[in-house]
Amino acid sequence: MSNNERSPLPIGLAKQRKNGKQRRKPDLRIRRTRSLLSNALVALMQEKSIDKITVQEVLNRAAVGRSTFYLHYRDKDDLFLCVLEDGLEMWSTALFRKQEKSYRIAPVAEFFSHVGDAKKLYRALVDSGRIHAFFELAQGYFARSIARHLKDIGLKDLVQSELDARSHSLAGNLLSLLKWWLDRGARESPKAMDELFHRMAWNGLQSKSKLR
Repeated sequence: MSNNERSPLPIGLAKQRKNGKQRRKPDLRIRRTRSLLSNALVALMQEKSIDKITVQEVLNRAAVGRSTFYLHYRDKDDLFLCVLEDGLEMWSTALFRKQEKSYRIAPVAEFFSHVGDAKKLYRALVDSGRIHAFFELAQGYFARSIARHLKDIGLKDLVQSELDARSHSLAGNLLSLLKWWLDRGARESPKAMDELFHRMAWNGLQSKSKLR
């Protein structure tokens, strides 16, 4: 096993990857190959620690050749990062893709339901020490999405720095709520958590607006 296959995903790797390797919209064949590799890694992560998974095991599970793998990814951690990025892009933009017109600024119910159904994967991230990389990435994705929603809903008079600060804070609150919910055994329904998050979010936004 190579050193790359053992090493954990470094904090900040997402920024390095985006600076050094621009992601272009892939064609159907490329999307299929990446989907096979992503699904293989996710399945293996629910069976054993990601640190013990080798590139060859991913290739065997996906039925993809080694040369094909390295056309798309530098190593296992690069694939892992792409899995996180693709999932977070999908969930953070879900309301825009649905063209939902509501008071919601994040698809909390849908996202919590998805994560709740993937408890084994969440536990695998925790056990491997990679949950911090997930939360770091997730906060950035959701902060950008929340900022767009706040503008669309009517908070257009905020200076950019305040909009960024509020969006980043709300994204952090969302993820903190997710962790609290999972740690308690996900007792409440995703819908109830959605209502709770937005109640807290809008109470805070309205209070801050009154102070302006």
